[in-house]
Amino acid sequence: MMPLGPQLMRYFSISPQEFALLVSAYSFSAGLSGFMVAFIADRFPRKQIILTAYIGFVVGTLACAMAPTFWLLMAARTFAGVFGGVLGAQVMSIVGDVFEYERRARAMGVVMTAFSVASVVGVPLGLYLATEFSWHAPFWFVGILGVAVIGLIWLYVPRLDGHLKERAQTTHHPLEAVTHILRDSNQLRALLLTSVIMLGHFSIIPFISPYLTINAGFGENQLYLIYAVGGALTLFTSPQVGKLADRKGKYPVFVVFALLSTLPMWLITNMWTNSLVIVLGTAAIFFVFSNGRLVPTQAMTSSVVLPQHRGSFMAINSSLQLLMQAAAVYLAGIVIQKAPDGKLLHYDWVGYGAMILITLSIFIARRVKPVM
Repeated sequence: MMPLGPQLMRYFSISPQEFALLVSAYSFSAGLSGFMVAFIADRFPRKQIILTAYIGFVVGTLACAMAPTFWLLMAARTFAGVFGGVLGAQVMSIVGDVFEYERRARAMGVVMTAFSVASVVGVPLGLYLATEFSWHAPFWFVGILGVAVIGLIWLYVPRLDGHLKERAQTTHHPLEAVTHILRDSNQLRALLLTSVIMLGHFSIIPFISPYLTINAGFGENQLYLIYAVGGALTLFTSPQVGKLADRKGKYPVFVVFALLSTLPMWLITNMWTNSLVIVLGTAAIFFVFSNGRLVPTQAMTSSVVLPQHRGSFMAINSSLQLLMQAAAVYLAGIVIQKAPDGKLLHYDWVGYGAMILITLSIFIARRVKPVM
């Protein structure tokens, strides 16, 4: 959705605020559904929850492909978000269940290469399909591909129910997913860390494409290069960052990449040229440093809770991520204004705010401790 910003804003004749609302609709609905699932996440095998959620996500994506108007597209994205919000948390719960703490960052780094593959293959292909056919085409492609993935999940993902055996030994309160977190200041700090990072990160992301094309004069037909180059680099750097975090410590590696990531934040939100070399170079270090910051973050947050409560905690953590993403996009959309000549104003203000939040996250992360 976010790389399609210039096309969607032009096709529907919408403002930056309306585009931000369209993007945040998915995150907001995903955040709410993720929170609700937290109350039942640890009562079922991980496979059962993932399969159900993925089917709903595919149906919602196909509905996006068929949406003829702005409001129907928003409704379809909201529906897809209801189910999509469950998926990420359960994947991270599986990693936390299967890999011990000493190897968890490496595993998270490998899992997060999926985002890199999406950037290298999915985003350029989606932009190509949108340019050659229409903005509907990428949603058709993802929806049809998703039908095949449903079959792969059914055939190859194991039941993953080890956490149920541990839960069976004790009784549980219906609201324990929340009460268990509220009683643990370490888990609360982990959730605060997630919130601050997402607010900083996703206030910038949605407007990269519109800003570069409208303000810097970067060609729409070249946008795919930003995601292809950045994704290609993180495809290799994510596993290496994970290994480094396991060897040197999650927090020290997080600090380094958090500080480094503020540089491309400033460069992107103050971009002054459409030079291919400068834009791609800036985007490359933005992807690498931002992704490098997220790998140890995921390892730290998944390690503040024991396996029998991990599914619920990660569902709430994922829900909070998505709600903060929605809030970040919406707030950025309020700050950014469109000038009479069509250019976007105050994107640099958004960048400064994001840099402050990422710096703040360093002090929060210092107090997040693993319980293995």
